[in-house]
Amino acid sequence: MKKTGKIESGDVFVDIFSLFTLFGGLAFFLYGMHVMSSGLEKMVGGKLERILKSMTSNKFKSLALGAVITIAIQSSSAMTVMLVGLVNSGIMQLEQTVGVIMGSNVGTTLTAWILSAAGIQGDNVFMRLLKPESFAPIIALVGIVLILSSKEGKKKDAGSILVGFSILMTGMTFMSDSVSPLADMPVFKDILVMFQNPLAGILLGAIVTGIIQSSAASVGILQSLSMTGSITFGMAIPIIMGQNIGTCVTSLISSIGTNKNAKRVTAVHVYFNVLGTVICLSGFYALNAFFHFDFIDQPISTVGIAVVHSLFNVLTTLILLPFSKQLEKLAKITIREKSTKEELLDDRLLLSPSFAIAECRNLTVKMAKTARDSMLTGIGLITDYDAKTADLLTQREEEIDLYEDKLGTYLVKLSSKSLSHSDSNEVSELLHAIGDFERIGDHAVNILRVATEIHDKGLAFSEDAQNELKVLTQAIVDILNLTVDAFEKDDSALASRVEPLEQVIDGLKLELKNRHIRRLQNGQCTIELGFVLSDILTNYERVSDHCSNVAVCIIQIKDSVMDTHGYLNEIKTAGGQDYTDAFNLYQKQYQLPVSHQQELAEVSVP
Repeated sequence: MKKTGKIESGDVFVDIFSLFTLFGGLAFFLYGMHVMSSGLEKMVGGKLERILKSMTSNKFKSLALGAVITIAIQSSSAMTVMLVGLVNSGIMQLEQTVGVIMGSNVGTTLTAWILSAAGIQGDNVFMRLLKPESFAPIIALVGIVLILSSKEGKKKDAGSILVGFSILMTGMTFMSDSVSPLADMPVFKDILVMFQNPLAGILLGAIVTGIIQSSAASVGILQSLSMTGSITFGMAIPIIMGQNIGTCVTSLISSIGTNKNAKRVTAVHVYFNVLGTVICLSGFYALNAFFHFDFIDQPISTVGIAVVHSLFNVLTTLILLPFSKQLEKLAKITIREKSTKEELLDDRLLLSPSFAIAECRNLTVKMAKTARDSMLTGIGLITDYDAKTADLLTQREEEIDLYEDKLGTYLVKLSSKSLSHSDSNEVSELLHAIGDFERIGDHAVNILRVATEIHDKGLAFSEDAQNELKVLTQAIVDILNLTVDAFEKDDSALASRVEPLEQVIDGLKLELKNRHIRRLQNGQCTIELGFVLSDILTNYERVSDHCSNVAVCIIQIKDSVMDTHGYLNEIKTAGGQDYTDAFNLYQKQYQLPVSHQQELAEVSVP
């Protein structure tokens, strides 16, 4: 009797250690998934985000795009959270997300197929190489070599992807090994009998997935259990469907505190998975009642789980895709509360830094265009003052200040994340640029004050001063348009044309001041008009300086060098043929007209 007790006690300890191994394997799995997803996201960057917004007008394009992006970032939960953030920011509309959500569910099935490699059987060399315990160490070695041999860039990101994948598959192996002793345990078989009921299976799948917030991990656990030979098709099918419902927990959590449209994204996700489960499970058991499927009581393999997982998601998508408008309406009926104010940038996007950076760039481009438009409006008010237009300019200034505040805070948060080399450079570029665009907005307000003074006091420049000012004004308009275009396109070739024009503007300003002094000395101008002209010239010059700063930042950020003053000094002293040619061209383009005083001087010469 004592001997028997010791054996039973030993068995208990074996089972406890198996449980430890199971949870340890799950930890490896989740961490590996996180590392791999982060690496994939860094490699694809914000390109997918830009495509996401531009290709969601058609539901079939949205479907394909959702699948591709989910495959690229290996997380349907991350995809849905991203959609919630984009809608909450007002960047995407609800109707654009429905197809993407459906495609995301299809894309996530790839993980189950990758994990099914753990169940491959066979003793020949090729089959053994396909097993995770064989190829995972090799992949990890290649990944580590890539990480150690490259300081930054896509090679390091590729190394992270390989290491993450290796850790993920190692975790899958741990989970498989930990559950193998369960096959001979009567208690385990008794527990499984409870899940012969489909509703219990759905509940189990939903709860486990909801707790660990990863459908890929819960599918991996099920695939590990299937290797014991104790999981049948009848047990697995409801659990797999429940796992799809459980994955909605992540989007439910992410929608807390969002506006109504963002909450509706989550509602669409929940309805899609719940309705898909009801339709597919009801259809399956209805068919089983007539045809009595023999396989339902047979053990399911890891590949079988991948097949069922894929079939369920593809069938659900095919059935519900034609009813995407109805799903949208159902979400709107469910979520009726008043909308909260849309956020310019949603913190949920910080979970996907590359996507967040792309949104910051989009918003900075809006800020740049608003600053440019404000300056152009201010310039127009000098000659054609209008009170309503002046009020509009003031409103734009408040908008620009809001952009700078939100973008500055958000970019600082982003800079603390793990970023790729190119993403880190882009954050630096944006942080530099928003300050210059904000200052351009300030100078637009200064020009407004000058325009208001001219209007209120009934001041008027001489004909010579007006003609000269037109030339400088056109140069300022052109440098603003050139800078904003270069920034929007991130075009260093366009940016390189800004500095020669800025130098020409400096020369024009100096010449205008000299001409004004001569007119003042000859009694052709007043001191009061001189102060007004000086204010205009000073603001014009500073606007061109800020344009130069933005352009230099675009050029230098690609080389990770941010010594703006050093670069400008080098350009001005050494220059280059391209710079010289551009400078000479701009000098001819923006030549000041001959003043009446100069004409008289030329006539008086014998």
